[in-house]
Amino acid sequence: MSCGAVPWLPIQFAPEDCDLEVGELDKTGVAPLRFPCRRKLGVWYNAWADEPILIWPTHWRVWRTPTSW
Repeated sequence: MSCGAVPWLPIQFAPEDCDLEVGELDKTGVAPLRFPCRRKLGVWYNAWADEPILIWPTHWRVWRTPTSW
């Protein structure tokens, strides 16, 4: 883990109704989505567009505005 990196947590411990960075496992680790997500009543949404996302994330951490993509 690099300096300042926030560890990923299992999705089952994600809080409801707050902006989170979510990702899903792939062959290189956790691949994050590039927008904040919120879980409402068990459904994951893009927090910027207020639309459901089409993946089921496996991990989460607190959303922080990226300094660079």
